[in-house]
Amino acid sequence: MSLKRNIVASYASQIYITAIGILILPLYIKYMGAEAYGLVGFFVMLQAWFNLLDLGLTPTIARETASFKAGGHSPLKYRQLFRALSLIFLFIAIIGGSGLFLISDYLAKNWLNITKLSTDEVAFCLKIVAIIVALRWISGLYRGTISGSEKIIWLSSFNVFIATLRFLGIFPIFWHYGTEPEIFFQYQLLIAVVEFCILWLKSSKILPILEKSQIEKIGLSIAPIKNTLKFSLSIAFTSSIWTVVTQTDKLIVSRLLSLEEYGYFTLSVLVASAIVMTYSPISTALLPNLVRLETENKQKELIYLYRKSTQIITVVSVSTAIVLATFSNFILYLWTHDRHIANIGSTVLTSYAIGYGFLAISSLPYYLQYAKGKLDLHIYGSLFYLGLLLPLLFLLTYKFGIAGTGYAWMITNFIYFLFWIGFIHRKYLKGLHLSWLLKDVTTPIILPLLFTIFLTINFKEHSVFFHSLPTLILFVIIIFLTSILSGSHTRSLLISTIKRFTSR
Repeated sequence: MSLKRNIVASYASQIYITAIGILILPLYIKYMGAEAYGLVGFFVMLQAWFNLLDLGLTPTIARETASFKAGGHSPLKYRQLFRALSLIFLFIAIIGGSGLFLISDYLAKNWLNITKLSTDEVAFCLKIVAIIVALRWISGLYRGTISGSEKIIWLSSFNVFIATLRFLGIFPIFWHYGTEPEIFFQYQLLIAVVEFCILWLKSSKILPILEKSQIEKIGLSIAPIKNTLKFSLSIAFTSSIWTVVTQTDKLIVSRLLSLEEYGYFTLSVLVASAIVMTYSPISTALLPNLVRLETENKQKELIYLYRKSTQIITVVSVSTAIVLATFSNFILYLWTHDRHIANIGSTVLTSYAIGYGFLAISSLPYYLQYAKGKLDLHIYGSLFYLGLLLPLLFLLTYKFGIAGTGYAWMITNFIYFLFWIGFIHRKYLKGLHLSWLLKDVTTPIILPLLFTIFLTINFKEHSVFFHSLPTLILFVIIIFLTSILSGSHTRSLLISTIKRFTSR
């Protein structure tokens, strides 16, 4: 029952934080302006890149805390591990935060393309960002300690509290002090300090109390983490690849676009990235089951589960991509109530939605490689991906501006989907690829695609058709229903679900 409560609390907090983060952003643009919001987007991107320095340390402290609670470590050994990890976290925070602080003037003057804000204003904000990022980084240590001790309900409630302060608490500040970006970032710094202090106090209560004679033995050495280093680096490696793949475009684009355009770009990409949330819960449940089947050498069951998961992800994620791509302008307008933002961002949203649709399917071979414990080709695949993305970003953004960023993302993910998945399948599941591609990917989505093409061709002159809420709702129902019924596994799942409910 405790596990159920923890899972429910964790998911509920994530849904709340994600929802409030998405819903509140149009108000940021309304109060701060697009260029200032572009600075907020740049801040979020910097924080994602800073997480590359995690080196798997946060999952490590969570794992070691859980091990201590289960009797795997003595109190002294655990305190030594915690001290060692604390030193590493502090060192990285000081080095990384100081580095970002020192280059803030360069970023303001030479990297970001500012038109309305002053360079000094942006540099000041970036200095604050450096401190915030460093504080949130160290807070990761304490979060790992708390989650490892299974205080998930407390941590989830605290995350909701901080997110509410971070996203909603800023508006009384805006109304009283003004909407300048310096005020926004100073407030975020205050919240980061509050977050850090509370997490530090909570984690301190979790640490075991030692006798005075043992306290001196804790020391200042990082030697206690040597045994956990392999685990840390393996986690760090896979997470860093994902960060590089999903954040490189945002880093490069921040240099190529004006800060105002970058604000519109960030907003559109955020909507498109909702597609990731449609398949993340599936992958969370899929991975351990694939690993178990591979360990038990049950290849038929593994292939069955792999293909079934492919159909489910295709139905859920690609159908979502079709909806976002087709009604991109109207969805942005519904969200922001700003026709200017909708017109500028719709092309980016369309391209990124299509790209994320391909990325959802392309993620499946990673799960296969993970289950088999062979990630070497995943490295080469990521290098292949970046080798495609980077030149296309420079070329198409230079030629087409903000729209070109979306074209680069879409084309890269299409080429990766077209060539790399087949290569992985031929390596690990010989003879499967063509059947998988036709039955599990193409079949569930071909009718929704044909229906979308028909609508686009026949109603392209009637823009009002694509700016109607009833039309959008009907389109969503048709796309998802035809996709579910087209896939053999998803159709069976729907029928069994209906039978289960009607039999009650």
